[in-house]
Amino acid sequence: MPSNDARNLAQAAVPTAAVGVLAAVVSGVVAGGKGAIGALVATVIVILFMGIGLYVLQRTAKSFPHLFQAMGLMLYTAQLLLLFVFVAAFKNTTLFNPRAFAGTLVVCTLTWIAAQARAHMNAKILYVEPEKSEKSGQTS
Repeated sequence: MPSNDARNLAQAAVPTAAVGVLAAVVSGVVAGGKGAIGALVATVIVILFMGIGLYVLQRTAKSFPHLFQAMGLMLYTAQLLLLFVFVAAFKNTTLFNPRAFAGTLVVCTLTWIAAQARAHMNAKILYVEPEKSEKSGQTS
């Protein structure tokens, strides 16, 4: 993964992980050990889903730039639907507290989206690719 891609991933994943740990502590205090486990599971699911989505979106942008916007909209819609499926699937579980799981899932997803938007707003993205110089092979 190129350094810019890794930086984008880190700028979204680190705040999400921090919010997930905070949610696990709060859930642990409110709902006990099962609440903390539910919050940690939700945090891992969000980081995995959104991280894979970011990777796929960046690969699409490099390979098929004309499909980038449509792919982004489709990807976010699919991710949100999959997260709702997870909430519905674990609604009656006894492995962890479902309320802590669902709450953390929503909060971590919103944190990821906000952190990714902030990272994109602060990124220095070239709108035009510079031409390469024929003599030196460097950009002008």
